[in-house]
Amino acid sequence: MKLLRDYQGRAIRLTDERLKHILEHPEMKRMGRAIEETLTGPERVIQSISDPEANLYYRFYIGTRVGDKYLCVVVKIRQEDAFVLTAYLTDTIKKGDLIWPRKS
Repeated sequence: MKLLRDYQGRAIRLTDERLKHILEHPEMKRMGRAIEETLTGPERVIQSISDPEANLYYRFYIGTRVGDKYLCVVVKIRQEDAFVLTAYLTDTIKKGDLIWPRKS
């Protein structure tokens, strides 16, 4: 298990099982380091509409195995715990409440 920190310094668990599952997908094969980068330096963080405990961390990557895409890392945030649920590449950012960057 890895204990990562997000852009706010929050501790986020990434279990070996979750990392293995994520990296089994061919397009995600070499994206392990990018998961950490996305948590520490996201371009945008959205609160999920379908699960208010889930935050979606987005960062754009050029030249992934499937082209230029956003990496979305989904983190479940509970009162005393935060952990990575999944991560995937996508063309679009989902709708939801913008958490980061904060609106002025």
